[in-house]
Amino acid sequence: MSPKSDKPAPQPGAKAAECPICGKPAAPDYAPFCSKRCADIDLHRWLSGSYAIPAVEDDGDIDDGGEGE
Repeated sequence: MSPKSDKPAPQPGAKAAECPICGKPAAPDYAPFCSKRCADIDLHRWLSGSYAIPAVEDDGDIDDGGEGE
């Protein structure tokens, strides 16, 4: 007998997970990716800052606590 998996069994009629990089079905060894290649592409995007959220600072709304001008 094989050991039980910690992951729940897929629900009947549920859509199989797709790789967020290429769209192929995800492989259990590399979930949520389909391969080591796609996992490495995602890691590179994180490390290079491609997934950074741009921030815009608005200097006009800063309240310094002082008296008005």
